[in-house]
Amino acid sequence: MTNPKPDETFPRLAWNQAAIWMGADFFALWRLLLRNRFHVRPAFWGDMLIDLSFGAANTGLRALQALMLAGRDRRVEIAEEPIFVVGHWRTGTTLLHELLALDPRHRYATTYECFVPNHFLLTERLVKSWSGFVLPPNRPPDNMQMGWDLPQEDEFALCNLGLPSPYLTIAFPNHPPQCQEYLELDEISPSQRRRWQRGLLRFLKQLTYKQSGRIVLKSPTHTFRLPILNEMFPRARFVHIVRNPFEVFPSTVRLWKSLYAAHGYQQPNHAGLEQYVFDTFVRLHHRLEATRGLIEPERFHEVRYEQLVQDPVFTMRRLYDHLDLGAFDEVEPALRKYVEQHADYRPNRYELAPELRAEIAHRWKPYFDRYGYTTDVV
Repeated sequence: MTNPKPDETFPRLAWNQAAIWMGADFFALWRLLLRNRFHVRPAFWGDMLIDLSFGAANTGLRALQALMLAGRDRRVEIAEEPIFVVGHWRTGTTLLHELLALDPRHRYATTYECFVPNHFLLTERLVKSWSGFVLPPNRPPDNMQMGWDLPQEDEFALCNLGLPSPYLTIAFPNHPPQCQEYLELDEISPSQRRRWQRGLLRFLKQLTYKQSGRIVLKSPTHTFRLPILNEMFPRARFVHIVRNPFEVFPSTVRLWKSLYAAHGYQQPNHAGLEQYVFDTFVRLHHRLEATRGLIEPERFHEVRYEQLVQDPVFTMRRLYDHLDLGAFDEVEPALRKYVEQHADYRPNRYELAPELRAEIAHRWKPYFDRYGYTTDVV
């Protein structure tokens, strides 16, 4: 129905490449395995044991880091409240995140900080310089460049810090989706909510302790969390990006397939995956429409992916003006250089079967109407 076709296989990480879970806290990883009754494919038991070994080291290094910092990271003040890039998966959130990260006044969470969040303040200088080979050169879903210093999605940091996250589904893709209540955070207990808030805030304080600047965060999961994020950061800015649903659907399916194959402890069968993508898309935009009014218009800006790609300089200038992010001239040269360096990049193209195209148009019609995308055959 889509390209890639349903029977296409995605590669597992090479033996010398780092899985997400290598940066996890030991007890968080143990809880994940226990909750899923250790339903690990026999061929992946070695990977699991390696991850648990790294987990033990991560937990020990976190304790050592806390001892050495003696609470200095906790006392850090976040002077400028964050910018949150939100939107459904595969709408261009990564591109927008990378463009905002070009501004020297901004601070973003790097891949190293998100994948090794338990002790990056202690180990980054020692480890990062020689360990770049453990990362694939490009992200499997879209071939965008990977690197320890590049902007990364902070939901991975929350996972590895031991906070419940829907991304734990990646480890056991053949089980029901994990921790879905940690999307909106409405159905969890007050103590669980406070724990989640403390975990996010401590991570941001550690980022700020290492390097000052307005933090730019990006995660589609945060689109569900506008109320709690607005409560925590009442002066934060939010940028929401949208894209043609006929591109979003197959690209999101491809994203989850590639992550399940690369980082899962099971051989994924993808049962119910397309239904999950359909339902989560509706859930996300229903939540967004219900909660975006909590944020003053001058702190919320919307970007269209197609316009961003066609004229990134003009689109980013409008964004800076609307959100009052400071002089755009200070970042424009870096932005133009980035655009020039990535001029040859081409996103994946998808051919949708007529039946699937009609189903997307039907199920997601409110989104087509809301953002002016056509359901016509092209």
